[in-house]
Amino acid sequence: MRAVIQRVSHASVSIEGDVRSSIQGGYLVLLGIENTDTEEDIDWLTRKIIGLRVFDDEEGVMNRNIMDAGGDIIVVSQFTLMASCKKGNRPSWIRAAGHEVAIPLYEKFVKKLSEGLGKEVGTGEFGANMKVELLNDGPVTIYLDTKNKE
Repeated sequence: MRAVIQRVSHASVSIEGDVRSSIQGGYLVLLGIENTDTEEDIDWLTRKIIGLRVFDDEEGVMNRNIMDAGGDIIVVSQFTLMASCKKGNRPSWIRAAGHEVAIPLYEKFVKKLSEGLGKEVGTGEFGANMKVELLNDGPVTIYLDTKNKE
């Protein structure tokens, strides 16, 4: 699994002009899933996301996590994170999981993240053409890959 975590002042996901999810502060998480991902990847990634200390404390030091900051999360499926651009100029998504693998893992990830956060996590719609709006706060953008845990 690959995730791009963006600390946001606000974010929303719309599908065909209707807002599906919106938050005022927290994380927008773009999630890519590959064929070899497992529940172990979900566990590791959710712990990392919830534990990331990228919110300012009273002294302006990034020392607080999402729960300390009272932030919310939106997760958007993003198969293009699995792109390989090694050959030519047209990306290959051969590593991206198909729907039969990706949808159940995406749903488990969202559920696990909601449980860890202690509140509902917003989503887009898997496979839909979504419009994502955000105001990156900082900017703070973190990239995590469960295949590079060390």
